[in-house]
Amino acid sequence: MLDEVAQKADVVELMAAMGENARAASAPLAVATTGQKNAALLAMADAILAETEAILEANAVDMKNAAETDMAASFLDRLKLDAERIAAMAEGVRAIAGLKDPVGDVIASWSRPNGLEFERVRTPLGVIGVIYESRPNVTADAGALCLKAGNAVILRGGSDSHNSSSAIHRCLVSGLEAAGLPAHAIQRVPVTDRQAVGEMLKGLSGAIDVIVPRGGKNLVARVQSEARVPVFAHLEGLCHVYVDKSADLEMAKAITVNAKMRRTGICGAAETLLVDKAAAQTHLVPVLEALSAAGCEIRGSTAVCQAYPQAVPADESDWSTEYLAPIISVAIVDGIGGAIGHIGNYSSNHTEALIAEDASVVERFMNEIDSAILLHNASTQFADGGEFGMGAEIGIATGKMHARGPVGVEQLTSFKYRVRGSGQTRP
Repeated sequence: MLDEVAQKADVVELMAAMGENARAASAPLAVATTGQKNAALLAMADAILAETEAILEANAVDMKNAAETDMAASFLDRLKLDAERIAAMAEGVRAIAGLKDPVGDVIASWSRPNGLEFERVRTPLGVIGVIYESRPNVTADAGALCLKAGNAVILRGGSDSHNSSSAIHRCLVSGLEAAGLPAHAIQRVPVTDRQAVGEMLKGLSGAIDVIVPRGGKNLVARVQSEARVPVFAHLEGLCHVYVDKSADLEMAKAITVNAKMRRTGICGAAETLLVDKAAAQTHLVPVLEALSAAGCEIRGSTAVCQAYPQAVPADESDWSTEYLAPIISVAIVDGIGGAIGHIGNYSSNHTEALIAEDASVVERFMNEIDSAILLHNASTQFADGGEFGMGAEIGIATGKMHARGPVGVEQLTSFKYRVRGSGQTRP
């Protein structure tokens, strides 16, 4: 019992020290030049490529440990690294270096009749805590994005990716040191004790300004429930594809299969297909046959099962299930109005896609659905910061305060007002 108490005390002390170090590092980071930050990022990318073998060896240990725990296939896919994924990770860091530096950007400016000149200017948030599981690439993405936006970051990866994340983190620190920036600008929690997460959610005595969780439903739910600081997050990715009667059939088949099957374990994977009843005779079966041929299980409403007997009857829970697997629920709806109604009832406000050529349908879809990302004639799998031109993302936010959609460098800043006068006093 005494050992357990001592261990928890050690974790509390460790996290408190990390908070202090992050806050200390955030001051010089906030005024670091674009050149300094980019030099660090490019050195990080070089180090990641140079350490490919070491990262792969660390990942092999994580994959072996995960396989022994019967981890779900979707999580194994997120955990796995290979040479191609490591190269993509390094390229993502380089892409972030190529982005415009948001810090100091003048968002708006105006003058008042009394001669005062106003500017709204982007500033770093300060210290960001990132809590994630399985995805070791988040170590690089989050570290690089926070640095580019002038923020210090504390990374807490899951125990399943402990070795992989550690190997990647060493590359990030070497990049910081090469550029003469504080090594504590990007810290990684070195212990797997869940108490460390609890301490981060408390805010580390005011050191952490915002928390970003990236992982499964249980992790995100805990963060949203317990955090005492603001959170950028989404709980689930219940993404929909709606095929309108005006949709091009070949396009509908290609987009739906890609949206569901390209990578089934990501939050942007489609989980529900909605088909306009006016297109049921022409589009439904061909699209379902394409999904089935790609290895997808179909769970259909009564009308869908009548048209496509190979489908498994869906129950009420299927419309609100994030499968993260090669399974899709399918319903026939009464046009765009029916699609909007279904999405409004079941969506997690993450990402929805419309396949249609009718401009009036497109306008209703874009105006009446309140999800973070809406796509027309494109796959839901584009719900990714890299695909948005952000270089990478630290996560997807579905809330309505501050950040929404992919959280990139701009979303990792706040703003302040600079007001210049010439002696004005207020009457």
